[in-house]
Amino acid sequence: MSNSYGTLFKISTFGESHGPAIGVVIDGCPAGLVIDEAFIQSELDRRKPGQSKITTQRKEDDTFKILSGVFEGKSTGTPIAIVIENQDQRSKDYSHIAETFRPSHADYTYEAKYGVRDYRGGGRSSARETAARVAAGAIAKLLLKQHDMEINAFVSEVGEITAPHYTQLDLSKTEDNIVRCPDADTAEKMIALIDQVRLDRDTIGGIVTAVIKNTPVGLGEPVFDKLHAELGKAMLSINAVKGFEYGSGFEGTRLRGSQHNDEFYNEGGKIKTKTNFSGGIQGGISNGEDIYFNVAFKPVATIMQDQASVDKHGNETTVSGKGRHDPCVVPRAVPIVEAMAALVLADFLLRAKTSKL
Repeated sequence: MSNSYGTLFKISTFGESHGPAIGVVIDGCPAGLVIDEAFIQSELDRRKPGQSKITTQRKEDDTFKILSGVFEGKSTGTPIAIVIENQDQRSKDYSHIAETFRPSHADYTYEAKYGVRDYRGGGRSSARETAARVAAGAIAKLLLKQHDMEINAFVSEVGEITAPHYTQLDLSKTEDNIVRCPDADTAEKMIALIDQVRLDRDTIGGIVTAVIKNTPVGLGEPVFDKLHAELGKAMLSINAVKGFEYGSGFEGTRLRGSQHNDEFYNEGGKIKTKTNFSGGIQGGISNGEDIYFNVAFKPVATIMQDQASVDKHGNETTVSGKGRHDPCVVPRAVPIVEAMAALVLADFLLRAKTSKL
């Protein structure tokens, strides 16, 4: 079972939803990086549960502790271990599904693969694990900031409610509302929809859009480790993700080559493109333009309604959700998407140093 990601900047996460703690070990972080613990905590605070009426009401401070790899506020070049203790587990909320498979959850597949599973909150398959990724992603962001790279994600769609294109938005306003959509009018409609879905004891999906600015030219490998391929893998590894597209994505299939090609021009000695249907990546390698992509999240699988299922013995049964769950995952997914993008870029930034003399 692989719990690691990355080549040079590599992370390994551990822990379960209702275990004592979750955590991450970061291997390959260069020495001398200033580790801003307040920034790491602020990133975890953006992901933690209990933020508002449209998120799960589980209460976790997500306070972290660095166990190794940092001395006098700087990375030492050795593995950085971070642990986050779980505080508000209610394992009894899951006793009813100890032998029952919840629809569209990982219950059946984990049971079939391992012959045993931690049913409390989904165990290892729970999105609780993503807190460890956000902690690691915060350190990756600190590394990227040294190179002026900036990652901004936001909620661009909930159900059928869609925000304007990112080029028409002020992304600095993303944190101004609880749904994390930088367009106030769209955000108000999204919040109303999510709240209604919550009252209906149901869930709804949406899309998170991410924009990466100031990426140096040359990140990514030309064949199997293309930059967009690794971004896609990273995003699809996040719980509840059902789709990934970058640049023009599927909409680009409706265009002709004469409309879709990004023409080059020289601006003061810097090569740029007039349009950016490529999404900042050509031939699997960054070209210096904005990298932008969409990540599709399904409706949360746990709903507070009766559903038909079977138990581990194959007997028909009825299962109904209990406990505390998000009616829509996308507002809390924003920092997770940013973290995974940061981990990909930090890894490629270090790998790029080996490309030529």
